[in-house]
Amino acid sequence: MSSKTVIGFDLYGTLLSTESIAQQLAELFGDDLAKDLAVQWRRYQLEYTWRANSMGIYQSFSDITRAALQHAIAEKGLTLSGSDTEQLMNAYNGLQTFPEVEKALDLVASEPSLDAYIFSNGTDDMVAKSVSTAPVLSKMSHILQPHKLITVEELRRFKPDPKVYHHLADKAGVDLDKIWVVSANPFDALGARSVGAQSAWIDRAGNGWIDALGSLTGTKPTIVVRGVDEAVREIVSHVKGTKQ
Repeated sequence: MSSKTVIGFDLYGTLLSTESIAQQLAELFGDDLAKDLAVQWRRYQLEYTWRANSMGIYQSFSDITRAALQHAIAEKGLTLSGSDTEQLMNAYNGLQTFPEVEKALDLVASEPSLDAYIFSNGTDDMVAKSVSTAPVLSKMSHILQPHKLITVEELRRFKPDPKVYHHLADKAGVDLDKIWVVSANPFDALGARSVGAQSAWIDRAGNGWIDALGSLTGTKPTIVVRGVDEAVREIVSHVKGTKQ
């Protein structure tokens, strides 16, 4: 068992901005529709994973992402050619990192008590391409080595199924209580806590923790922070026992 504290960074929506795909959508549909399409694409992408979990079925995150795009486009009464669909799917592997991510990873690299992983719903191929394409992530290949890109593809289940958090613990070689999941997705932050892991929820909007399901279940993230860099600093404080 490793003695280090493991940080499992969620990828989509946490390190990478899913809304940055609006740039490519704008080229096809104009600026007025692009942002809303990006938001709806992400909404259906997540909804499909939850529905698949509930029904006990599995389709790859790539296939779900494609289907979610088709749903968002059709909802607006628009059409998309096969070549444009492929262009957008390829662009999804080139999403932009959030501004504070570089500082956060620099902090991880300088702290020997931490062990960093990517922990994603994405397929192995999607995650590998995204990490290699994003300059901020690719330059951190010394801490985000290929074996540290953990996906749910092997399990054929999506977050927040408890099995996926146990999967991360198994791959990292630590007990669940040595894991911090850093995520901007409330369901992921709660999923980690429900199995005994710690979680840092990224509250970029600054609205505070208002997730009502968490209230119903008496569950909330270990910490709520405004950015990934702040999450890392807070985790280090907990690890070193300086956080009360």
